[in-house]
Amino acid sequence: MTSRGIVIVGAGQSAAVAAQALREHGYSGRITMLGRERHRPYERPALSKAALVAAGDPRLDVLTDESWTRSKIDLRSGSDAVALDLLQQQVRLANGQVLEYEICLIATGGEATTLAAATAGRPGVHYLRTQDDARRLRAALQGTPRVAILGGGFLGLEIANSALSAGASVTVIERATSLLDRFVPPGASAWLASRMRAAGARLLLGASCSGVHSVPVDRLCLTTSTGDLEVDEVIIAIGLSPNDALARDAGLEIAAGGGILVDASCRTSNEHVFACGDCTSQRRPGQAVPTRIESWQNANEQARTAAAAMLGAPLPAPALPWFWTDQGKHNIQMLGLPSRDLEYVRRGDPANDKVLWIGHRGSVPLHGVAINAGADLRAVRPLFERGQPVRLEDFQRDATNLRAWAKQMQADTATPA
Repeated sequence: MTSRGIVIVGAGQSAAVAAQALREHGYSGRITMLGRERHRPYERPALSKAALVAAGDPRLDVLTDESWTRSKIDLRSGSDAVALDLLQQQVRLANGQVLEYEICLIATGGEATTLAAATAGRPGVHYLRTQDDARRLRAALQGTPRVAILGGGFLGLEIANSALSAGASVTVIERATSLLDRFVPPGASAWLASRMRAAGARLLLGASCSGVHSVPVDRLCLTTSTGDLEVDEVIIAIGLSPNDALARDAGLEIAAGGGILVDASCRTSNEHVFACGDCTSQRRPGQAVPTRIESWQNANEQARTAAAAMLGAPLPAPALPWFWTDQGKHNIQMLGLPSRDLEYVRRGDPANDKVLWIGHRGSVPLHGVAINAGADLRAVRPLFERGQPVRLEDFQRDATNLRAWAKQMQADTATPA
């Protein structure tokens, strides 16, 4: 590798994990990291939880002070990359500076999807993507305000629980007729809706918002399909858009649904450019089209894969997608990827707030959803990794020891018929 070194565009979680992995693989050259925010790389999951309810800012740094020093990263905070020249292998910054690279890693993450009727920066309107966003929202939640949250996805519901715990009156407006219907089976969706209502949230399902208007006394009025709603604060949580404009403008291949297209090694359509994290769409075995996975785990896994591939080191083994969310006092974990054609079997009773669903196709476990049952999901994880049919009728019996059952299923599938 030449003295040009590695330039990482982006300074979030995936960028920091990649830089650390490069050092762990023995890379001693220059690592320059470009970040828009004036913070060291930090993790975002806590922004919708602890950062909204804690008395002060929680420690969110991806790397400890010792690891940061040891990684010797040249962090250019407040730097915005505006152009990528693939031929000259250069990155141009907004201030006119040009950086040359041997290899470029794009880890630009995503941006909160915005609503035309509620622009960012407008008084009383909030989007949650950065530490500064969380600080502003935390201040707005003081004094028991009336809050409307547009979007009943994972982020919107996490914010709703945090707002409720801060004493706010909360209404969640969701276009779908059930919560998280693309990600969990109907039983899990119904359980979540009941727990949100029990916590004090008002749910407007199958509803939409067509306008946000200012009214006297510093309040906002939402025009929704179920009528007008007057509130003090509006929080928009309607999704994440991949921050792929830099790659798109440079001529890198972009997936049809958005996101920088990368292969199994996180290489883009240019041999000297890699990408990882929320800005990517990856071709995965068994998937008809490239997929985007917005998760803490995927950001880390892709970062380590990209670092190894950049240096020609062996790639880490692909990991099953794993996702978690804390909804108030409840923990939800998911393993694998959902699909509309899966059939689900259940162990446990949602009324008892501990249940595990397995989504399967032909008795092959492909998607697990655990409510307050993370240990049970870990016990059966090897069956997901093997990708072979299992006897699910035993799984559904409460008396079945899951760990022993999983071991028996592995032994059975390993024995020739």
